[in-house]
Amino acid sequence: MGARAGMQFHAGERAAQARAGAAPRTAAIRDWMPDQHRQFFAALPFVIVATIDKDGWPIATILAGPPGFIASPDARTLRIAALPDRDDPAASWLNPGAPIALLGIDFATRRRNRANGVIVDTQCGLVVAVRESFGNCPQYIHIRDINTNRAVPQAPELMDRLDPSGRDAIAAADTLFVATSGGAEGVDISHRGGKPGFIRVDQDTLTIPDFAGNRYFNTLGNMLLDPRAALLFPDFSRGNLLQVQGRTEIDWEVPENERLAGAERLWRLNVTRVWRRRVTLPLRGSLQMLSPSVARTGSW
Repeated sequence: MGARAGMQFHAGERAAQARAGAAPRTAAIRDWMPDQHRQFFAALPFVIVATIDKDGWPIATILAGPPGFIASPDARTLRIAALPDRDDPAASWLNPGAPIALLGIDFATRRRNRANGVIVDTQCGLVVAVRESFGNCPQYIHIRDINTNRAVPQAPELMDRLDPSGRDAIAAADTLFVATSGGAEGVDISHRGGKPGFIRVDQDTLTIPDFAGNRYFNTLGNMLLDPRAALLFPDFSRGNLLQVQGRTEIDWEVPENERLAGAERLWRLNVTRVWRRRVTLPLRGSLQMLSPSVARTGSW
């Protein structure tokens, strides 16, 4: 799902819902932000951001600042007083007219809200015209304490495949963010969580379980229209950030004996590009408690 006229699901989302044999009873997707969403974003110290590059590839990053660095002057506008640093692979593409997806997440309360739209100005940060606003349930969000910390960015390491360090980091991850695009339907960013080890790493192929969710199928619906995706792996303990791009495929019918516990289906990403940015996050945090939702799920 991305910025588009009307609140109906696009063709990819409808196809994914039909393929899964599931559809939401209601879809609380608005073209404006309710006050609680506006206040929620304004209280955050960071936000997850996605856009697309000149070739249509999704790219995701994190923007951070003191609470209040995000403001909502009206129900259809978000102002973010931050820009990515010049070494961020997303920096060149967050320009006026570009589609943008925002995910606000509070690890302490396990709340999350999403806003998709278009960038209208970048002179003093990002000004976003919101076209879609909706909330998500707290499933699979782990409780973390997050504090600000000085970033010491180093030159990014660009690779066309995962090295052993990258594979180890992903294999140990309990959280990732995935950016997808439905072409004319815009860009979207969503959260995935599980027990450490819920992502299977086979060289440059990542297998990710699709646990039960809100049945919107925003992410998988976009993948049906355009299989390209970007993954974001923040390491809050060290301040490192791993940004990955690749092509996806969805495995809709997985034999029970090959399916990870709790997964309804699987999707895979074949890695084509990786950026590792060490000590670039101005945030630090530690895991306090796994989400109760993952108790019924497994790890590889």
